[in-house]
Amino acid sequence: MVRDKFSKLLLGEDMSGTGKGVSSALALSNAITNLAASVFGEQRRLQPMAADQKARWRKEIDWLLSVADHIVEFVPSKQVSDDGTSMEIMITQQRQDLQMNIPALRKLDAMLLEYLDNFKEEQEFWYVSKDADESERGNTRRQDDKWWLPTVRVPPNGLSDASRKWLQNQKDLVGQVLKAAMAINANVLMEMNVPETYIESLPKNGKSTLGDSMYKIITDDHFDPEELLGSLDLSAEHNTVDLKNRIEASVVIWQRKMTQKEGKLSWGHGVKFEKRERFEARAENVLLLLKHRFPGIAQSALDISKIQYNRDVGLAILESYSRSLESLAFTVMSRIEDVVHADSLVQDATTQESMRIPSLSADDMDRIVLDAKAEVERLRRMEPFSATLFDFVGPRDLVVEETLDFHNTGFMDDAQARKLTKVSPIATRRFSYLEKLENLGGTRSPISRH
Repeated sequence: MVRDKFSKLLLGEDMSGTGKGVSSALALSNAITNLAASVFGEQRRLQPMAADQKARWRKEIDWLLSVADHIVEFVPSKQVSDDGTSMEIMITQQRQDLQMNIPALRKLDAMLLEYLDNFKEEQEFWYVSKDADESERGNTRRQDDKWWLPTVRVPPNGLSDASRKWLQNQKDLVGQVLKAAMAINANVLMEMNVPETYIESLPKNGKSTLGDSMYKIITDDHFDPEELLGSLDLSAEHNTVDLKNRIEASVVIWQRKMTQKEGKLSWGHGVKFEKRERFEARAENVLLLLKHRFPGIAQSALDISKIQYNRDVGLAILESYSRSLESLAFTVMSRIEDVVHADSLVQDATTQESMRIPSLSADDMDRIVLDAKAEVERLRRMEPFSATLFDFVGPRDLVVEETLDFHNTGFMDDAQARKLTKVSPIATRRFSYLEKLENLGGTRSPISRH
């Protein structure tokens, strides 16, 4: 098996042996990419990798990475002879970028597999096959862009607080691995040369690549990358990839113009040089923001061209290995987010259920209607009632009225006279009002009318 794989690598994936195969770098890159796709492509659930798949991955990735052990460079070293004299000689050691990045990538690889092993214990969520009926899926709605994945189910009341915190912790850990793999991959791609075929396909200036509106935003005195991305429709992935392609093309154009005119700059050209340098930095900030906001975005035209025409085997190993780990980390994060999404749907449904007003049954509604009819009928049978002014008289008015009656009849004693002197201000005001009524021919007291 090992012999067959390395034979394909030496032949450049051209089994005819006529020399029409791809370069060794691209053949090795394709081998690592295909291995990762065949092993990690079936990781559709949050569960440990199968033992046979894990063993296959570790064994075959060791075979492919062993090529990097023979990629060396000369470095100076001191050698002491038998007579004690010291001399400086050149020795070979593994290339520095490989010596630094391959152990780091192996560490990230082991961490990802360890995080997947954390899900071997029984969890509060489970999966239902994509072919299951609606009763088994429950109220979890399937996302159209993930139709091939099994449906995540959680308990009716959602996950417990401890489970939510643990999932968030696992997501943060995987996110750190994702960022590290992305950083290594981005640095390796920057080290690769831009192919001439890509440069020949570019327009003459960056404005025609970006478009008038985007060029105006990037070259404005006040630039905000968040504002630029907010003004664009990035809901679809192809829109995001198209934006990345255009910005990367403009960066390459500006870099080439600065490189070509760097040796022969006058004062006026120096101003343009500084502007292009500032525009390039702004465009790279937008690219960095895109990379972090959309970690699972497809490769751009520049990245694909670099990988295809790259001849450095060491860079090909680092790029493909870091890209494979980046893809696996993004897959694990997506599976965790699927569980969190299912839990949020259950929580929203529970909240809406608790806020819903309870509806009455048909028997209760009939009973309410009958009671209302009976109440209306009872009110109709009651005798008519006419309210009088006496019904609205307050306690203080009764005191004044009683005082006036005693005054008219002449039966006031001393105690009652003393009472009258205490309320004389009120009685005077009320009495003057009643006098006016007498002058108009009205009755002295409201009671006398009845």
